[in-house]
Amino acid sequence: PLGGRPPPALDPPRRSDEMPPSPSTIKHHPSSVNLELLTSLLREGKEKQLVKFLSKELSCVSMPLAKRLVAELGTRPGPVRDMSRKRPNRRLVAELQWAADTPVDTLQDKQIVALYQLLRDATFGNPSASCLSPVGEYNMRLGIIKELRPDLVATHQESACVVEGHPAVIEAGVCLGGRDAKPGITVYRFANRIPLLFEGGGDVATVVSKKRIAWANYKIRHTQDKIGVFVSLVSTKVPFKGTGKEYIGDDIPEVREAVKRAIEKCCLQLKAKIVKQRALADEREKKKNLTKYIPDVSRALIGMMSQLAEAGGEAGGVCEEAAMEVEEEGRGEEAEQPPPRSRRRFSLSDKLQA
Repeated sequence: PLGGRPPPALDPPRRSDEMPPSPSTIKHHPSSVNLELLTSLLREGKEKQLVKFLSKELSCVSMPLAKRLVAELGTRPGPVRDMSRKRPNRRLVAELQWAADTPVDTLQDKQIVALYQLLRDATFGNPSASCLSPVGEYNMRLGIIKELRPDLVATHQESACVVEGHPAVIEAGVCLGGRDAKPGITVYRFANRIPLLFEGGGDVATVVSKKRIAWANYKIRHTQDKIGVFVSLVSTKVPFKGTGKEYIGDDIPEVREAVKRAIEKCCLQLKAKIVKQRALADEREKKKNLTKYIPDVSRALIGMMSQLAEAGGEAGGVCEEAAMEVEEEGRGEEAEQPPPRSRRRFSLSDKLQA
């Protein structure tokens, strides 16, 4: 070591031993493919027929739905029906310009564009979120506690939503207090577990936390309390605004509502803790006040009891003197009165003798 000192530690201490779930490989969702990707899949795919390509190379597309899509291609231009409904299509495939066994290598550019437009207009089921690897509520909570050391912390992971055919998971955390925290709302943003450091004023997390959350309903004073808001978005395609990829816009309803729900769930957890803490604080304050006034109350009670005892003693002496005077007067009256006559009862034998 240089200068006789050991080298600095390059590995930070590990806070958690629980790893996020490993992502799995899924197929492309029909609503998420662009024209270039669709062309590449058609040219490089293993399936040669159009119906098999739609049902096996794309997710959320079954064989009956693939046949309905091919049948729908023959009727365009026109309104596209909701493909998620299982209504039977009675139009014959033979009468359409597209066939179910159309080879994918024979499709022209115009046909690929028509197929791409159909996939964008139709409605499919939601894709699976198993391809994502969010950090998780437990690890997010441990990270917040490690870095900020807050007084209270709550985390929540929202269920997966869909943004332009791509699955997305929103995770949020809200903490109160902490080391080096400032009064007000401080927002920490992450996209695919990478922190976003610039252009945070227009980010969906900043706009929602400062303008769309009624903090007073959760017993939180957003201008006085030290509030930390953590929002993490995990998706196969993060909807960044602009080419700098520094923030996520507030104009996507699915992301905006998911962020709001996640923050509100965290606030509900904090509200329960705050109410409990305030109840305990009120009870401690009552005990403190009682302890403070106990000596004064005790002295007042002792003084009052002493006065009552003295007053009771004087009253007892007066009563004894009055009782003695009454007793003496009664004895004098008895001495002045003559003795009472003795009354004798005569029996029947006395009367006969008389």
